[in-house]
Amino acid sequence: MKALVAVKRVVDYNVKVRVKADGSGVETANVKMSMNPFDEIAVEEAVKLKEAGAVTEIIAVSLGVAACQETLRTALAMGADRAILVETDVELQPLAVAKLLKAVAEKEAPQLIILGKQAIDDDANQTGQMLAALMNRPQATFASKVVINGQEAQVTREVDGGLETIAIPLPAIITTDLRLNTPRYATLPNIMKAKKKPLDVLKPEALGVDVTPRLKTLKVSEPPKRKGGVMVADVKALVDKLRNDVKVI
Repeated sequence: MKALVAVKRVVDYNVKVRVKADGSGVETANVKMSMNPFDEIAVEEAVKLKEAGAVTEIIAVSLGVAACQETLRTALAMGADRAILVETDVELQPLAVAKLLKAVAEKEAPQLIILGKQAIDDDANQTGQMLAALMNRPQATFASKVVINGQEAQVTREVDGGLETIAIPLPAIITTDLRLNTPRYATLPNIMKAKKKPLDVLKPEALGVDVTPRLKTLKVSEPPKRKGGVMVADVKALVDKLRNDVKVI
């Protein structure tokens, strides 16, 4: 079974994000970039399924600027077999990403597509669902456990009330949650091997996909600074402040 995993290049989660002076977005110049953490989990799950014998080939796909090749090399070092970059300088929004992934999937014909449930830069949580709709495939979102049984995937999902286990027929699309696994570190030998693994570069035009943005960002701003706490004398004073000052009760 062939698995396709989508990975995104984002500002590293350890970096304090700074808003540009003109409010048009966040500063990415000279900022450490890494693979989206949820996508790391997706790659790890695909590698674990391959180690278990359920998957025979893993294809990592990234969409964006040429520097995304670094992210793909990380996926290859983690255990992916080959990679595809759809290179474009256009700002890619969830619908465009879903259309590009659909075009790649139609060329590669994977039985399983795994994505992170969301990217930590836009928190859209839309691409997996849009892709499933475009491809008319069953989906299992927010996966915390995945078991492949023949032509069926049993997926435990994290929902508001706890956990929900569903069975979906393959081919299917799965989006990963935080508790699915702990991604492995790429070892130096695997990093060196990754440099020799195939990485193909495509263009959106070659896939017949229009990636023109449908949404316009009006303004990006930092959240308001948190005010300092206030000490109160007793419970009565606390209730008074909550009722009259904060107005939450």
